[in-house]
Amino acid sequence: MSKPTVLLADDHRIMLEGLRTLLEPEFDLVGTVSDGRALLKAARELDPDVVVLDISMPSLNGMEAARKLREFGLRARIVFLTMHPDTAYATRALDAGASGYVLKHSAPSELVTAIREALRGRTYVTPLIAGELAHAYGESAHHREDADTNLTSRQREVLQLLAEGRSAKDIAETLCISPRTVEFHKYRMMEELNIKTTAELVRYAVKHGIVTE
Repeated sequence: MSKPTVLLADDHRIMLEGLRTLLEPEFDLVGTVSDGRALLKAARELDPDVVVLDISMPSLNGMEAARKLREFGLRARIVFLTMHPDTAYATRALDAGASGYVLKHSAPSELVTAIREALRGRTYVTPLIAGELAHAYGESAHHREDADTNLTSRQREVLQLLAEGRSAKDIAETLCISPRTVEFHKYRMMEELNIKTTAELVRYAVKHGIVTE
């Protein structure tokens, strides 16, 4: 019987190697990637059973990558492996279609279990925040803050790349749009968020987890 296939996405090579050692006895690791856009490409090519990804990744963060995997209609279960012990992140991850949320320091004891649960169609959340997360979901949806809901998917992509210090030309090439369109998205975001400068826009991206410092 063949092993379930897993695709790993993390921008820390040492972490990827550690995860390989942890998972290979039970799963078939079909690929490892280090940024969100490479993840989307690999997921479409390899069609894994499970994608294990970090929230903080260059080029396209894990939240956006998860949303796009769902938009593409891929069957892969999504398990986040992250350093963020914050229910706001976990809530957004589950809303983006995740089946699991595991903290990196708990990976040796929890990640295999989370993947098994995901493959069974269940949801696994690290016990450290599971109770608090259940309480958050017990509240009405309009009381849960999702800070970037006013932005479109394309605007969030542009915002992350701007916050990473990429030029309009580089962003245009990455997203296959024109530099003028990049500038249009930038100023629309500034207008919608009532932000006056690019520096404020970058601070917004950091504050709301679109990029990390």
